[in-house]
Amino acid sequence: MSLPLAPFGHTGLSLPRFALGCMGMSDFYGPADRAESIATIHAAQEAGVVMLDTGDFYGMGDNEMLPREALAGGRRERTFIAVKFGAQRDPSGAFVGFDGRPSAVKTSLAYTLKRLGTDHIDLYMPARLDTSVPIEDTIGAIADLVSAGYVRHIGVSELGATTLRRAVATHPIAALQIEYSLMSRGIEAEILPTCRELGVAVTAYGVLSRGLIGGSVATGPRDFRAHGPRFAAENLAENQRLVASLAALAAQRGLTAAQMAIAWVLSRGPEVFALIGARTRTRLTESLAALNVTATPELLAAIEAALPHDAVKGDRYPAHGMASLDSERRG
Repeated sequence: MSLPLAPFGHTGLSLPRFALGCMGMSDFYGPADRAESIATIHAAQEAGVVMLDTGDFYGMGDNEMLPREALAGGRRERTFIAVKFGAQRDPSGAFVGFDGRPSAVKTSLAYTLKRLGTDHIDLYMPARLDTSVPIEDTIGAIADLVSAGYVRHIGVSELGATTLRRAVATHPIAALQIEYSLMSRGIEAEILPTCRELGVAVTAYGVLSRGLIGGSVATGPRDFRAHGPRFAAENLAENQRLVASLAALAAQRGLTAAQMAIAWVLSRGPEVFALIGARTRTRLTESLAALNVTATPELLAAIEAALPHDAVKGDRYPAHGMASLDSERRG
């Protein structure tokens, strides 16, 4: 299968605009089937997917060892591996801070290379802004790793426009990873135009609003959605009503709500890459079919009317999570 390509920032690379997020294969959404996860990674590659996204704190390192297993036998050579780092967790799994110090950056990468069984990372990015460390210091440390050959390109995650400009002034930034979906459109006012101005790609996560648009809900207390405002009892019914409206529109066209949502994100422009967290081959197949949707102006208008973002109830993270996002800071 040949997927449509687009320039990936200023890297000189053209990559498929569909990427596979591996997080849910190890963490946050409840138990996952390891054999099915590996089969899904293989199926994605056979379909033409090149970028795999992971984080060193997903499953306490397990989510890096999983791709290592899946990419054995020469598959690494045709994979663009994106890794987020820096989130600090305690033995219970609770998040306890973020470390963007230069020494921590280099230590994190050393462990990541070992877990992934590779000599370089294609895109390395701090998962959040460490407000106690100048962004110039964090990016500068990654730049040292680029010079040494351990990292190919630098990315960032959940930065606001002002901080992104500071990062770009320190070293070329290939991509900003940030939540972007029909239900989360906050980047459109300032962050997305800034990315376009600076030539920074956008890897959009949460395209299905953590499965809400796909019709799934929290599976239990270890599913982090159980603590998400959009899944809270006072908000869930209204949000599901919006999704049902989108699903009805999709059904009229022989599509699913998820496919409509993915097609909408891909319609935002060639600099936007959809990061899809499919955990099974069935979900992967459904999601890839969104690439066949012709996003006419009429269809896009109908999609936005069916699921108006200003009608969505609840923030995209709990209060403490929102407070950690530079992208959500004002002023």
